[in-house]
Amino acid sequence: MYQKIKFWVAAIILTVTSVGTIQLNSAQAESCPDLRVVFVRGSGGERWANNDYLEFKSTIEEKLKTVELSYEFVDLDYPAVGVGLDNLDVALGAFFGAGEAYEFGDSIKTGINNLTSMVNNGCSRTKYVIGGYSQGAMVISKALSSLENDRIIYAATFGDPKIYLPEGAGLMPAACSGKNLSDYRIYVPDCYAYKGLLGAYIPYEPEGYAGKLGTWCNKADIFCSSHFSIENHVSYVSNGLYEDASRTIFNKITDYFGLENHVTSPHDTAFLIDSTGSMSGLIEQYRAEALRLATETINSGGRIALYDYRDLNDPYEPVAHCNYETCTLEIFQNELEQIITDGGGDEPESLLSASLKVMSSLNWKIGSTKSLVVLTDGGYLAPDRDGVTTADVVRLSKSIDPVNIYVITTHPEAEQFLNITEPTGGKTVTNFDELSLLTDYIMERNDSLPRVEETEEILEKPTLEILESNYSETEVSIKFETNGCKTIVILNDLVLGTTTETEITVSDVTENSTVTLVPLRDEIRGENVTIRLSNETNVPKAPNTGKR
Repeated sequence: MYQKIKFWVAAIILTVTSVGTIQLNSAQAESCPDLRVVFVRGSGGERWANNDYLEFKSTIEEKLKTVELSYEFVDLDYPAVGVGLDNLDVALGAFFGAGEAYEFGDSIKTGINNLTSMVNNGCSRTKYVIGGYSQGAMVISKALSSLENDRIIYAATFGDPKIYLPEGAGLMPAACSGKNLSDYRIYVPDCYAYKGLLGAYIPYEPEGYAGKLGTWCNKADIFCSSHFSIENHVSYVSNGLYEDASRTIFNKITDYFGLENHVTSPHDTAFLIDSTGSMSGLIEQYRAEALRLATETINSGGRIALYDYRDLNDPYEPVAHCNYETCTLEIFQNELEQIITDGGGDEPESLLSASLKVMSSLNWKIGSTKSLVVLTDGGYLAPDRDGVTTADVVRLSKSIDPVNIYVITTHPEAEQFLNITEPTGGKTVTNFDELSLLTDYIMERNDSLPRVEETEEILEKPTLEILESNYSETEVSIKFETNGCKTIVILNDLVLGTTTETEITVSDVTENSTVTLVPLRDEIRGENVTIRLSNETNVPKAPNTGKR
């Protein structure tokens, strides 16, 4: 027996974001600054006060203070209509606030109009950086083609429900092999990310925006990845994604105005020292270089950690002398002096096992330039005595960011180390005269987060097939089949919630409304299936097979 469920239009989701007051650099205040930085907040964000705006502003302003440039920050004046953050995993029918189906769409239109007016009608000498989160990202990505692009230095979107990444299509997307990545894909680790929860703006990069557009999507963000995490959608601040974006944005600003950029990313540098007996003649020189690199890392605002290792058969487990939370420069130097060389022999050492342990035990900072510096005179076992392989080490390195692995060695067969240094973006150094150059090289790196995480895993997304849909006056009845356990229901661009039913009725619709169904299974979402309502909406639709 078919249970009819009424969808009273309620507002759920596209949460969170906001902004702050217009703030002009008082030292160079003028009516038409060189640069205006505009942020477009997400749904329900309190204007001038939300954490996303405050973080976006502070991370960029910190860098702008290092250059001579007049600037101001603006919170775009638009409704950013609130939609009451509820858990998507609620039973349909328990909604509130019926009858507001189109308020969200009106909010987007107002945002687009206000942003377009500000950019196109403002001072001709003022250039713009624009950023937006969630609903605000939709405003930006839809407004781009209406903006005078020669006034835009850079546009950044975060958690965009209308993202479009064609390299994420198919059963084994090209993105999962690191191929055909969209230029604007700056940080979208999910290689299956294809279209946003609310569809996609195509093209996502309009003409004239090459090199001027970047998008960030948290790893499992329900609105822009193939996964189903609301928590990931509201953690762009805590995950350091605005800080990561600020370096890209500042690079664009300094390039445009011809300014010197002395800002680098923070560094996390871990040292792993071979402490076997054969190192006794080299340890002092190694200590000196390790201390030099550690000192420069600390002085640049970074963090350091210190470990030593031998052969698991000695027996000897890697020793953690200090980690990123405990390691001051003084502690590092004292612990470095306490490392005793002993044991070992001519056998290869357990570097692979030690590297895996160090990388997995440390709390790496998101957005930092990550380095593991190995100092040794011996080779290494592959696989290691506990079964750890070179591939295991490389895989973990890449999954973290990557962690660039550097090996300083006097071993006559140093090319062996290329198997772990080259795939992770590091280097192998065999000449002591190159040590200081290596330190300079590491400190000058400014690594961003990885554009995508590669994988060979085939993700089986749930699918959904429309069997029947009938539109009459102000409601539409839909029958469908799905191999998912739940289905998200969306009216126009408004997320109503989820259901476990396969026969539903959506109310408060009009002709040309769209109803979108998105299947869910095990924290994975499938591709959208959308019905555009008309008097002809009464025939079965083609199935969504998940194939391309």
